[in-house]
Amino acid sequence: MSPTKLGAVCASVAVVFFSINDVAIKFLSDGYALHQVVLIRSLIALLVIVVIIAPMTSGWGIARTKKLKMHMLRGLCVVFANMTFFLGLAAMPLADAVAIFFISPLVITLFSVVFLGEVVGPRRWAAIAVGFIGVLVMMRPGTAAFQVASLLPLVAAFCYAGLHTLTRRIGGTESAATMAFYIQIVFIIVGLLFGFLVGDGRFGDQSDPSLAFLFRAWGWPDPADYLIFLIVGAGIAAAGYLISQAYRVAEASYVAPFEYLALPMSVVWGMVVFGEYPGGWDYVGMGLILGAGLFTIWRDAQAKPVTLQRPLRR
Repeated sequence: MSPTKLGAVCASVAVVFFSINDVAIKFLSDGYALHQVVLIRSLIALLVIVVIIAPMTSGWGIARTKKLKMHMLRGLCVVFANMTFFLGLAAMPLADAVAIFFISPLVITLFSVVFLGEVVGPRRWAAIAVGFIGVLVMMRPGTAAFQVASLLPLVAAFCYAGLHTLTRRIGGTESAATMAFYIQIVFIIVGLLFGFLVGDGRFGDQSDPSLAFLFRAWGWPDPADYLIFLIVGAGIAAAGYLISQAYRVAEASYVAPFEYLALPMSVVWGMVVFGEYPGGWDYVGMGLILGAGLFTIWRDAQAKPVTLQRPLRR
């Protein structure tokens, strides 16, 4: 199989795992605390990385790094990106949350100007504007359709952009396996910290679905949900590894559009699993975000033929 085909296959399978992860988290949001779900998921994912992925790469060498502080900072970015996105999932349709989150490539471009001193032309500035118009169309602030929860996936997109910016600073010397390893370590630390502070449910009496998901008391998982937790943990570890492989063997400009398969998949999952049917304006917003994001990726490839490694998503 050629590198480009291998990259396409790896990216596509990774997106399937990411999408299943989103569905499972939304499904579990009615019965568990977010930090408990994240902790269990990360413990399983870390086990998969150590037992399966590490022997395939550099063994315990994945834990060796001279940039521990950067790894911790990256980990915090991805933790907050995940948690804000999942809190949004608890209160809003799956497809809407995924679509708003996909503003992240445009935010990454914006961050590259602000923090990395890169130059962006008028076409990419226009794409950024179109993408944010798409977000406004979906959120519809100032109308009865507006939900405060819709700000959460937007915050997640900004956190993810920060993750990407940090990855571009260390991706040349740190392996994907090492970055994945430390991300799960940070998830575990944050999950345990949240559990210690609010895991007793003292703030759990919340009417808002997002706040209830955040402050719900910990409880022993229902045996019927064991398989879901296993799929989420193993799936996120496999997805992270596969998306890294995709960007390692193929050009980023070729691989990146495959990540947008998550958007139509989220629409289908929302309809089939949760009975959520997007309205006309939702499709307009999705179209604007999708078009702006793909155009930005294409223009970035035109401007920089050799693209640096992208981070692990969620």
